Amino acid sequence: MNKSVNFLAHAVALCLLSIAALVHAQSDIVIDTTTSIETDDQTGSSPPTPDTRENSDDSTIDTTGNQSLSDQEIPVTDTTIEDLDPRTLELELVDSECQRIGGKLGSVSHGDCKELNLILTGSQSVNNAPLPFKEYPPLPSRNPMGKVFLMGGIHGDEYSSVSIVFKWLKTLDQFHSGLFHWHIIPLVNPDGLLRNGSTRTNANGVDLNRNFPIPDWENTAIEYWKNRTYSNLRKYPGPNAMSEPETSWVVDEINRFAPDVIISVHAPIGVVDYDGPEDGPYQLGRLYLNLLGTYPGSLGNYAGIQRQIPVVTIELPYAGIMPTPVEIADIWRDLVRWLINNVPQMTKQPVNQDTDPS
Repeated sequence: MNKSVNFLAHAVALCLLSIAALVHAQSDIVIDTTTSIETDDQTGSSPPTPDTRENSDDSTIDTTGNQSLSDQEIPVTDTTIEDLDPRTLELELVDSECQRIGGKLGSVSHGDCKELNLILTGSQSVNNAPLPFKEYPPLPSRNPMGKVFLMGGIHGDEYSSVSIVFKWLKTLDQFHSGLFHWHIIPLVNPDGLLRNGSTRTNANGVDLNRNFPIPDWENTAIEYWKNRTYSNLRKYPGPNAMSEPETSWVVDEINRFAPDVIISVHAPIGVVDYDGPEDGPYQLGRLYLNLLGTYPGSLGNYAGIQRQIPVVTIELPYAGIMPTPVEIADIWRDLVRWLINNVPQMTKQPVNQDTDPS
């Protein structure tokens, strides 16, 4: 018997975990070359543009107080759940999330997101938004030099940190050569981004980059928040470590994937930060290394210091303005070169001189 659209919306959330393993096995393999960069404007003459559709001429966000697409429930098509196999159900969810993302970001359209063929992680945000990601797996032609976990949008009001990851996903879609094994999630905090008046924190008011595990939570993360930030609500670490589903997914993904390097994109400090063993990249594009320190409950503290997994934090100069296409390409090219030069030492692999990514 046919079910209503509302039933489908509720049933979708219950189906996510059960289809995650199946979805992983069905992801499409694409071919790449990681350091060959093509941009829409090789001259770099494009001026910086706002990276949110809020208050812009082509805005899909209603700033007059009406509910925007970003704040609505995830739209679904008028169909019945019996008609949908797991892969079709997944495509419906990813398409709906791409529609919301495209309605929010000025430099990522619905089509840009949809054509990447993101897959579901099997986890959800506080508000039950899916967390789509993409894997670029090893290819038969070569053994990867290492595993890289790249994430953006852990803070919902840092628009550019999401958009630039989408640009790099497009690059890998064209040029993935198997040089590295990539796991990439462009938006860790959908509830913070996809709302009227985007917030640093998630739907529970928790700063996800202060919610990672650290021993003695009350006397480290909570104490620091109270006495060093004066209980700044933007930096609330949560009642306990991993209290938030988004943080829990990141930790679980680190445990499953066992990355050799983690790349996290933020804004708007305009530097490269690094936590972990050895040395981080001195320069990525026009961004230079400037160690910002580690904080209780941060990803850098948890993964870089406690677990000794190199964590490169790319702090873009502006949260709401994208770098030019050439700057985006330069950061990516320098990052991949640093990975080529450093990951073999981190993983104790012999350096392969034949690392031409073309």
